[in-house]
Amino acid sequence: MPRTTFNELLDAGVHFGHLKRKWNPQMAPYIFMERNGIHIIDLEKTAIKLDEAAAALKQIAKSGRKVLFVATKKQAKDIVAERVNKINMPYVTERWPGGMLTNFPTIRKAVKKMASIDKMGTDGTFDTLSKREKLQITRQRAKLEKNLGSISDLTRLPAALFVVDVTKEYIAVREANRLNIPVCAMVDTNSDPSNIDFPIPANDDASKSISLIVNTLCTAMEEGLQERKFEKEKEAVKEKKGAAKTELSVAEEEEGEESVEEKIHEHTETAEIHEEEEFVGQRARIKKPAGKINIK
Repeated sequence: MPRTTFNELLDAGVHFGHLKRKWNPQMAPYIFMERNGIHIIDLEKTAIKLDEAAAALKQIAKSGRKVLFVATKKQAKDIVAERVNKINMPYVTERWPGGMLTNFPTIRKAVKKMASIDKMGTDGTFDTLSKREKLQITRQRAKLEKNLGSISDLTRLPAALFVVDVTKEYIAVREANRLNIPVCAMVDTNSDPSNIDFPIPANDDASKSISLIVNTLCTAMEEGLQERKFEKEKEAVKEKKGAAKTELSVAEEEEGEESVEEKIHEHTETAEIHEEEEFVGQRARIKKPAGKINIK
């Protein structure tokens, strides 16, 4: 069953492309027609590509890896930040910091700097500084939080990238391609889908269109996370059952050993009793007086 219907895509305005003079020839397979100088996107192909992208991101979420959402466009910032926060995935809605993927260790150092500033406030170091130093550090912390706060939990390179506008976020796409990180993106009629692993032909300017695509992908990832959680619980139950069976088998073995020891002990006691009885009988026969001898 498709995750979105044709009517939902139509109502959200996903089919509206750019002016004909701004089109990219690489998008020709996804263009249905031209009307009033505007290209119309083929929504049948959009639905297929959207399902493929949703399935791919669902598997990534199920495996426990992260997907980095990139959307610095004004109309996409709030939509992405609000929806992606619910599934605990990293996102970039401010300026893309150059080298974020190709120079990831440096970005991690900046995130650690933010953590060290927080630590200064808790251990009392912040109180020993002058008013000017406090102001400088506070501003630095605010700047780091604005640019990198949403990726503070990203301890390693993401497994995939989701981009709203590949033309605007070309640096992010280029870095991902250099590191062979799969890219899933909304591509409009003025974009180049050749460098995108999972292109979704859609209107990347309308907020309704962006909201529908992002919500569909996030819902698929939520399913993957739920399946992962269910499998973990299932494995935990299996481990408990296995531990219980092991304890039971050990107890049975111990009981078996005890029963064998009891039988050996009983057999030993029986043998000792027989030996004592035979010894007493022999002594009785030895002490028995000899009979009288009749002399004729």
